Amino acid sequence: MAPATPTTVTTSALLTQLRSILDLTHTEIQVAETRIAQARTEAVRTELQQNADNARLRAEALEQAIRDLGGYPDVIGPFFGRAAAAVKALTEQAEPLDEALLGDLALEGQLLDRARYLKALAVAVGNKDVEQLAARLITAHSATVDWLTTVLAEEALGGPAALRRTPVQAAAGLAVRLANLPMTWSARSVERAVEAVRSVRPAVAELLDRGSRTGDIAAKTLAGARDSALATAERISREQGAEQAADVLHAARGATGTLDEGELPIADYDSLNVNEAASAVKELTEPADIRVIIAYEEANKERQRVVSAAQTRLAAIAQEVVGIS
Repeated sequence: MAPATPTTVTTSALLTQLRSILDLTHTEIQVAETRIAQARTEAVRTELQQNADNARLRAEALEQAIRDLGGYPDVIGPFFGRAAAAVKALTEQAEPLDEALLGDLALEGQLLDRARYLKALAVAVGNKDVEQLAARLITAHSATVDWLTTVLAEEALGGPAALRRTPVQAAAGLAVRLANLPMTWSARSVERAVEAVRSVRPAVAELLDRGSRTGDIAAKTLAGARDSALATAERISREQGAEQAADVLHAARGATGTLDEGELPIADYDSLNVNEAASAVKELTEPADIRVIIAYEEANKERQRVVSAAQTRLAAIAQEVVGIS
């Protein structure tokens, strides 16, 4: 048997990488679509839908590149992609949101690394079309890696991130935090406990939504009792001189959107129109203050432009923290 020529080996390697990237791209499409339901704002939802559409275009380009090299795309690849994404979605329901996002980041990292390798192979064989396709893939996956890194940084800074936790993820995050709570009661223990309560808020919100469908009065009573309990606990803590605990409770009230207007980090907030509120949010420098405004908007006014402006500001801070320009 005659030895394979270098060109034949390289072409075979090109086909192998193209098929691998295509399979991973099908999974990427399905993951993007599952994330759409978790988008915090309409702007993020639109961005995720665009990501899914762009991934489909990349999949078509990959299939054409495979055909141009004399190969045949795997016709069952999309089904494997859907299956892989479904398994991933099911598995991550038992994980906190940050772990799920780290999984997304690993997928994008692999796509980016394979795209870089594909470009090197294309340069070696002198295939300009595949080289240009690889460069396109590198640009796309680099942008997605940066986006996911930013979302993770937002989560690390206390959120709210561009993506919402599902109720099950919120409960999983609560369980992890409770497992890590020290037995000794301290101000730090209070802070962790309240953070756990804040993190499970989406699950509580869903329960309230369900309650509103079956009994609006009961739902409002439950929400009112929660808000009143937090406000009363903060007042009593301050009266007793427990300032640290009171500050933590105040932060919890801010996280649930139940602060009074005078307690917000933006003066006369309720009198501001959408443009004024969005401009004021852009001047905030502390993630905690931005979280308070987002929570207040979502609980009271629901002005999507203001929430999007706040989310953009938080993303800019997160990118600065992780060194993304």
